[in-house]
Amino acid sequence: MNCRIGSGFDVHAFGPGDHVMLGGVRVPHDRGVIAHSDGDVVLHALCDAMLGAMALGDIGKHFPPSDPRWKDADSRLFLRHCRSLLAEHRWTLGNADITVICERPRIGPHAGAMRGLIAADLGVAVDAISIKATTTETLGFTGRGEGIAAQAVCLLVRE
Repeated sequence: MNCRIGSGFDVHAFGPGDHVMLGGVRVPHDRGVIAHSDGDVVLHALCDAMLGAMALGDIGKHFPPSDPRWKDADSRLFLRHCRSLLAEHRWTLGNADITVICERPRIGPHAGAMRGLIAADLGVAVDAISIKATTTETLGFTGRGEGIAAQAVCLLVRE
């Protein structure tokens, strides 16, 4: 069986706003994120994992922050682009495991919705997508409430 593993990581600082986008879901929060696009760390990390597994660079190569077309863009567009690249290169997503790193907002109540949107956008079963969260026990920038991060790992299988 021809398989590849990819990993991705993304981070954004908190800024003004009343929500954060996570896994395509608008999660209420007392802060937003500072980002060129919608700043969805979950989808950015997942896209980087898939792109890395295909050896096609990173999300910045495909959607450069210097390009005004991507200002405030919905990161689900990035995910759908990765799905088209998977098909073009004859890969299928076996599974993805994503961890959100933050003290707040609480991720658990929104994880199911995130899994559903990601699975739908990638054309896979919901049980192929895992979303979980951890804190840094108040250590570091996430612990101080300065930002949010996500890491993702994926397995691609040759069709």
